[in-house]
Parts: sequence; structure tokens; C-alpha cells
Amino acid sequence: MARQRKLTEERRSLINQLLSTYKPEDTNDVHSMLKDLLGDTLQGMLEAELEDQLGYSKYDYKNKETDNRRNGFSKKTVTSSMGGISLDIPRDRDGDFEPQIVKKHQTDVSNIEDQVLSMYAKGMTTRDITEHLQSVYGVDASASMISKMTDRILPIAKEWQNRPLCRKYAVVFMDAVHYNVRQDNAVIKKAVYVAIGIKLDGTKEVMGMWIGGNESAKYWLGVLNEIKNRGTEDIFIVSVDGLTGFTDAIHAVYPYAEIQRCIVHQIRYSTRFVSYKDIKPFMVDLKLVYQASTEEIALQQLESLDDKWGKKYPSTISSWRNNWAELSTYFKYPSELRKLIYTTNSIENFNRQLRKVTKSKTIFPTDDSLFKMLYLAMNDITAKWVGRPRDWTRILEQLIIYFDGRISLSDVE
Repeated sequence: MARQRKLTEERRSLINQLLSTYKPEDTNDVHSMLKDLLGDTLQGMLEAELEDQLGYSKYDYKNKETDNRRNGFSKKTVTSSMGGISLDIPRDRDGDFEPQIVKKHQTDVSNIEDQVLSMYAKGMTTRDITEHLQSVYGVDASASMISKMTDRILPIAKEWQNRPLCRKYAVVFMDAVHYNVRQDNAVIKKAVYVAIGIKLDGTKEVMGMWIGGNESAKYWLGVLNEIKNRGTEDIFIVSVDGLTGFTDAIHAVYPYAEIQRCIVHQIRYSTRFVSYKDIKPFMVDLKLVYQASTEEIALQQLESLDDKWGKKYPSTISSWRNNWAELSTYFKYPSELRKLIYTTNSIENFNRQLRKVTKSKTIFPTDDSLFKMLYLAMNDITAKWVGRPRDWTRILEQLIIYFDGRISLSDVE
């Protein structure tokens, strides 16, 4: 049974008085009543603030102990969650009064701007936001006004992008997601380079998002150099896809980083050459390779795979052999860490959420417009990142042994 909402006698009396005065007939009337009450409440609080500062109530000259006095009002309209409200801001003769409930130059007493940023972060277009503010709050906000509101986040986003990073990361995932951006009167497909790092305490963070041309190892080299310049001295394991030259770019900056090539990307690539009727039996045999308990067993299964399918699909088998050094890195680690690094799923899930937010915009007018939406979306996504990977303490203990001399007690405190 639903719990009945209980009112005190004083509260019931107040509500009855309001209903008697305003006589609302529908929810719109109730909204107008609450808006009116909010305005009166703000007005009363403003006048109480001035009274407190002057030390005497209006017309109570007997208790006046100051030469300062009231000096009329100035008109001001503020935006609230219930729409625009007109206020009379009290003034004093000396000009010392600094109201706190509605500060000087404050034109918004609601959290509408925060809501705009939140809606923008969830992928709503400026037109959608404008219509929402008008229908819900009665606020007329043009598309250009919404754009200016969101532009205020750009300096903060740029500051975040250039912030110092941790000295060492246990694992870093790197991948790119692509968007259409207008440039020089043409629409260009640009790559957003994303790096997500797992720190030595097990927490995860987005290290940065860089907007560049088509994905290339050369651009990744610039990203890696920036990461190093921002304070990251060492990365132990890097999980990446099969982009040509990626390994060389990583080792040019972090020569001792171990590379784990994404197994899922490799499977997708290799099965492109397998006919539909052979996919199921081929995958049964391929699983015996990448799900093997040791690298030795995996190599034996790869030989068996070659014997059975090599003549029919030579390029598929050779892709596994040629990239084995990077595909097999995870075999040396315990199962807890294997699950973490053998695919780039962590960053692909993040990129998928970015795409979900940005799907309402097929083309971005500038790099900045794309970046501010990605930044707001990133904040929204990472707010849900809590905790550490399962069995992180055990993983860290093994990392300390595997990377002997590269992790000190001060790094994990």
C-alpha cells in the first residue's frame, strides 16, 4: 500500500490559503503560482539582507545608528527554473550593499546552464535544447545563446587536455574514433585519438582526446610524445589494434613498453578471408589458439590450424604468424591481467558511448565544437567509473615482479 503524504496543520493551512488566493485550475496555474511565490520570496530575502546590513527596519528611525539609508530600487529580471522573474533590487545611499541571494550581475537563479551542459553532453542538439527550455521553463534561449553557454566549457576542456599525467601507468589502451568535421568549406573525416590509462592504484582515466586527420602511426607518435611531455615516464603494457607502424611509434617514445595487439581485432581481420560456410568450424579451431592456457599450447594449436586450413586460407594463417610476437604478450601474465589486456574492449566501449552521444550531429562545424561535446560526454561517461579491476592487488603484485626495478613503493602509495 502506498504511503499517504502527510501534512502538518500549519502546512495544510498555508496551502489552503494559497489555493484560496490563487484558485489554480490546472498544472499551468500551479506553475504560475509557484513562480509568483519564488519571486516574492527572493524579493523578501533581498529586502531582509539590506535591513540586516543597515541595522534598522524600514521607517524605524529610532533604532537607526548609521548615516547610510535606503535609496530606492533597481529593476532586474532573472531567469529561474520556472521562467523569468522580475525583481526590485534594493539599494543603499552609500552603495555598499552587496546582495547575496541574487548577486550583482547575476541574471540566472536556476541551474539552467548546468542543465544545458548536461543535455549537450547527452547529445541533444542546440535546437532540441532551445525547445526544451522553452517548453519546460518558459526560457527563450536561441541556438547562438546555447552555443555561447557551451563555449564557456572550452577553456576548461583545454586545461583538462593539457593537465599533468601520472608518472607511470600499468596499462594504456589506445584507439581512434572518427567524425565528420567541416574545414575550409569541405567536410573532412577526422580521427579523434583516445588514450585511456589504468594507474598503479587500479583507477582508470581518460588521458586525453586529440583531433587529427586520418588515423596514422605518425600522428600517434605525436600523441605519445605529448603524453611523455605531460609527465608520464613509463608505461608497462599498451593495448592497441593492428594499425601499421603503431608498435614502432610506441617504442620510439616508450622503448620498454610491452605491446598487446587486440585479439578481437585480429579475429575480425582474419575471418574476413574465410567463406561463410567455413566460419563456424574455423572459429572452433581458432579458439583453441587464443584461448590456450600457455603460449606453448597456443603455438601447437596454431600449427594444427595451419595444417587444416593453411592451404585454403594462407593469408589468414600468415597474419597470425607474422604478428605473433604482439598477439601472444598476454600469455605470460595471470588470467586476471590477461582478461584486462587481450582486447581493446575498454576503450572501444568508451568510444561506443561517445558515438551514441554524438549520433545526433552528422557534421561538426569546427574542431572546437566537436571537442567540447566530446569533453562533456567524457565527463558524463567517466562519472560512472568507480572501483578497480577485479583482483587488482594480485595483479599489481605480479606487475611489480614482471617489471622489476620499474615500480617502487612510492609509485603505488
